[in-house]
Amino acid sequence: MNLVTGGTGLLGSHIVEQLRKRGRAVRALVRKGADTSWLKTQGVELVEGDITDPASLDRACQGVQCIYHAAARVGDWGPWEDFVRVTIDGSNNLFDAAERAGVPRFIHISSISVYGHMNEPGLVVDESAPLGVNVHHWSYYTRAKVIAEEELWRRHRAGCKVKYTVIRPSWLYGPRDRATLARLTRMIREGKAKLLGSGDNRLNVVHAANVAEGCILAADNPHAVGQAYNCSNDGELTQRQYFDLLTSAIGAPPVTKRVPFKVAYSAGFMLECFGHLFGKKTPPMITRYAVWLMGRDTYFSADKARKELGWNSTIGYREGIPAAVKWYQSTQRA
Repeated sequence: MNLVTGGTGLLGSHIVEQLRKRGRAVRALVRKGADTSWLKTQGVELVEGDITDPASLDRACQGVQCIYHAAARVGDWGPWEDFVRVTIDGSNNLFDAAERAGVPRFIHISSISVYGHMNEPGLVVDESAPLGVNVHHWSYYTRAKVIAEEELWRRHRAGCKVKYTVIRPSWLYGPRDRATLARLTRMIREGKAKLLGSGDNRLNVVHAANVAEGCILAADNPHAVGQAYNCSNDGELTQRQYFDLLTSAIGAPPVTKRVPFKVAYSAGFMLECFGHLFGKKTPPMITRYAVWLMGRDTYFSADKARKELGWNSTIGYREGIPAAVKWYQSTQRA
């Protein structure tokens, strides 16, 4: 039995899908009231619970051979307390439950943002880099992910019987992405999308199904125990090429307007200051994290996953991006 947390989210749902394609039994931890309609189509066992509720995790972990932990508080806005409760404390609760239940294998979903928000032209970052370098103030998602992962490594070094592996995805896309695709398609249609800088920087964008396959490869590989892997790109893709694929799929003209990276970054900082000063509950139109994702010059290598796990992206950008847009458009017509 495989336990998946975050199964109603983008990556978690793709982990469920890939496990079921391989005929493997799946148990999904779902919160009360969550939309489980898609999960029910996959023939999985649904267990009501929450990573913030230790008792529910003890029930969910019984008889489990591998945990895929994809649940977290996501986004670049919100109170720090929420990130602590879900990402940090929730992960610790699941680590504890896995140890109590004797779960032998644990795949923890982290993020490439744990390395920090460096932006050096030509810099290529791999898994040997330290965590938490130059993290933005108020970047609570990143800070929480760093703390959760550091706790995992502490347990690993202490000789915990649970065998951990960390997967660090980058910017995810694919069917069941209701956040990024909605925002970008709206900006493109309204003529508000702009290239940050020249548009020639390489993006770390990856299809969720490809990351899910990397997670399963790691779970099946005994040499992956105690290792971290960047599942962070599906090949070469520049910011301009990304927008070209999006606009072509939408049927909109190419994005040609530009704004200097530093100008956009500074604007994001000012808007964040304004939002925090006045206690805004919704994120500003621009944040430094969003600008960094799209316009950074630093690149994150996935060579280790390809060499050690045999991970190769099944879905490429030229077919994956149009298919994801088509899926999103279908949800708008429904």
